[in-house]
Amino acid sequence: MIEKLTANASNWQKNSINKIAPALLENWLRDYYFTTEIDISGSGVEDFSLAEIRKHVGITQQELDNLVFHDSPSLGCMGLRQAIARNCGSTNPERVMATNGSSEAIFLVMNALLQPGDKVIVLDPSYHSLIHIAESIGCQIERWHLRFEQQFVPNIEELKSLVTPDTRMVIVNFPHNPTGVSVSVETQKEIIDIVASVEAYLVWDAAFAELTHTNPPLPDASLLYDKAISTGTLSKAYGLPGLRVGWCLASTEVLERCVQLRDYTTLALSPLVELIAQRVIQKADNLLNIRLPQIRTNLEIVAEWVDQNKEFVKWVRPQGGVTTFLYFPDIPDIETFCHYLVNSCGVLVVPGTCFYHPNYVRLGFGGSTVKLKEGLSRISTLLKNSNISSIQNSKCD
Repeated sequence: MIEKLTANASNWQKNSINKIAPALLENWLRDYYFTTEIDISGSGVEDFSLAEIRKHVGITQQELDNLVFHDSPSLGCMGLRQAIARNCGSTNPERVMATNGSSEAIFLVMNALLQPGDKVIVLDPSYHSLIHIAESIGCQIERWHLRFEQQFVPNIEELKSLVTPDTRMVIVNFPHNPTGVSVSVETQKEIIDIVASVEAYLVWDAAFAELTHTNPPLPDASLLYDKAISTGTLSKAYGLPGLRVGWCLASTEVLERCVQLRDYTTLALSPLVELIAQRVIQKADNLLNIRLPQIRTNLEIVAEWVDQNKEFVKWVRPQGGVTTFLYFPDIPDIETFCHYLVNSCGVLVVPGTCFYHPNYVRLGFGGSTVKLKEGLSRISTLLKNSNISSIQNSKCD
């Protein structure tokens, strides 16, 4: 046992955080997120207040007053793990780890399972954690491309060509951030079968699992393949990014390896956070029934806006999530455009360069309908009243 722990500590030291690439998305949001008038950049639904949460899921003042701030178990308190398991279609809380956001789950899983030189397949474009953590470990990264000209539909034949007997891990995110594309149950099974054929790990980032527009939510991948690991969060569909609660479902062996790394970082969640999270997950439909109609209304607003501005922008209508990856073929410098949009027009979006895709913009439609309409109106004004090649001379009013 001592030798095993020493080896894990050595691997952690070799996989130094100092080698990780900058998180371009976070750098962009850090500069603007807290000060911009109209934020239509985000990837989650509109945030809830504590008062709203207490009302909708039934947390009493007495429960809060009775809470004792003792340490929580490394995998999370059993009540929260049971709630997560049931919400994901499982009856086994032993396969659940509650984490500080899904970002911690992703970080722990990859550092627990990957070694330098491992072959890892990731979607492109993708959220930075799903690429750069494996990259920082020294893995050989191969990209499974989602292409605009193919409506961002994942090419299963391309995945088959990428997966080989030496593939260690395949990392996917459906519904997808930033494109909003998703897959059918049949395609999900195909992906799992391809990964299972070489006994590789499958990491399925299910941050947007509940946010679907065309089909029911997909089954949890960890219940369909014993080497699949799924991650989830309360940040996206439940309007609670500030609560910082996520999870992963995996084999007990994988979770044990994650805990050994967690002992050097966050240790556990707060019991206050666990109380709120458990009740939210137990009453998940109460919140989803509020936000799902809102985002579907907002999606139609975006669809109408794209149609009205089709001389400037093209898109693939999202199947899930609350983001769309808008294509602006005639804007030569998308970062300059987005900087101008936020600094002169008061509207925050995310340039596609944060996903290494110039000419694209990630637009979020999960928030306030009023702000979405105003933000889109200001973008239209900028597009129609300006010389895009000299955007610094443009006006938004």
